[in-house]
Amino acid sequence: GELCCFQADLEALGTKLNPVIGYFDPLGLSDGAAFWGQSNEFTIGFLRHSEIKHGRVAMAAFVGYIVQSGFHWPWAMTRDGMGFPGTDLSPPEQWDALPFASKLQIIGVIGFLEWYSELTPQEGAQGGQIHYTKGGKPGQYPTFDAIPHDVPFNLYDPFRLSTNMSDELKERRLQIEINNGRLAMIGIFGFLSAQTIPGSVPALGSIITKQYTGEVMSPFSADFTVSLF
Repeated sequence: GELCCFQADLEALGTKLNPVIGYFDPLGLSDGAAFWGQSNEFTIGFLRHSEIKHGRVAMAAFVGYIVQSGFHWPWAMTRDGMGFPGTDLSPPEQWDALPFASKLQIIGVIGFLEWYSELTPQEGAQGGQIHYTKGGKPGQYPTFDAIPHDVPFNLYDPFRLSTNMSDELKERRLQIEINNGRLAMIGIFGFLSAQTIPGSVPALGSIITKQYTGEVMSPFSADFTVSLF
């Protein structure tokens, strides 16, 4: 398949994703890096899965950055009636304004989804699939079919729109997803750079005018700090 973990397949996929640049691995990570002393196939599977996952997160972050800059839920966020952070705040400031418990809930849900994605029951078992570092498909999220209580929707394709989709179309859509994810990773860091370093992204200079003075890489800096020295 398009995402199997062999060097030749990775090179062919690179050309399909971008015929102009083609396969691009300047650090040679997919050719003998052998992460954690494992095989090259293990390393390629890990790298491919990591790229797809980061691309998906970046796409969500990019869209969220735009939406929450002009909209927030109108109802109360907490039981005591506290509302959601307003649009007068920048997205990083909105995060800082969340109660500590809200941040833990968000990170807790993400942590559960990450933990569940690494579960690999024996292939053929309900919800089972081969791990992406052992020949499985990088980027494939397991279904919730094996959970004891009923979960009506899966994380991927909750409405089962791809059930009758041809393999060729699935392959093409996956290539589009990877390219969009790569662009979104550049885009979200462009937003953060423009928000924190004046003039660093000239194209966004007239769009992002409010500077953020906090620490974007320290998600709990508004709640507590730890001094190492």
